[in-house]
Amino acid sequence: MSTRPWIVDDDLWALIEPLLPPWAERSPGPRPVEDRLCLQGILYVLYNDIAWQLLPPELGFGSGQTCWRRLERWQRAGVFDQLHRILLVELNAAGRLDWSRACVDAPMSARKRGSDTGPSPVDRRKTGSKHHLICDGRGTPLKVVTTAANVNDVTQTLALVDGIPPVAGRPGRPRRRPEALLGDKGYDSNVNREALRKRRILPVISRKGAPNIQGMGKLRYVVEQTLALLHHFKRLAVRWERRTELHDAFVSLACSLICWRRLNRPAS
Repeated sequence: MSTRPWIVDDDLWALIEPLLPPWAERSPGPRPVEDRLCLQGILYVLYNDIAWQLLPPELGFGSGQTCWRRLERWQRAGVFDQLHRILLVELNAAGRLDWSRACVDAPMSARKRGSDTGPSPVDRRKTGSKHHLICDGRGTPLKVVTTAANVNDVTQTLALVDGIPPVAGRPGRPRRRPEALLGDKGYDSNVNREALRKRRILPVISRKGAPNIQGMGKLRYVVEQTLALLHHFKRLAVRWERRTELHDAFVSLACSLICWRRLNRPAS
């Protein structure tokens, strides 16, 4: 990885720039900081988890307030979700998505008050959030849902499955359903199993009080690996944004960066 991972290369910028909402031609006030520099400031915060006001001015990103407002503006315009979908399409076109199975998991994340936070199941004195993740069989993130830490994993199963965007890139209709869904005992629910079967998805979920399904760990390790990659972005490991939509902007951006790296990785 680059020693300056927040630098946006030309190829990635070529994907992002058309998605950004245009500025008014006669906008009052001084000329705004270039979008590319603001994006690099946002990435700097995502990677290093610093307060917005501590963003180094000598790097040319503008003030922290400028980058924060740009993040808010772009999230309202759906820029980061669109980028994630575009990269999923490119991965699918390259044959790098494994639709034979999907995996779900949800470790606890942040410890900062705000919307979608709740008592930690581990320590009730602390509040936190959860990142509920569904990924394909190779660990590519398909959808992340942020909830309070005390929300049971099983309640988000169908939200994750139904939240997978339609992914084109191959002949036929866009794909949005894996063939099977793998989950641990936290996802044990007969109601969800039936709902998954109606969606033509085979539920492979361990039952409480019974031994784990043999070989499940070897197949599910990819979701734990992807969650570790997500929380490698320090801004996601401990949540500071009080507003969930701004935290989700960072989550979508991190998912996009993971997809971008996989797209540019030599095929195995």
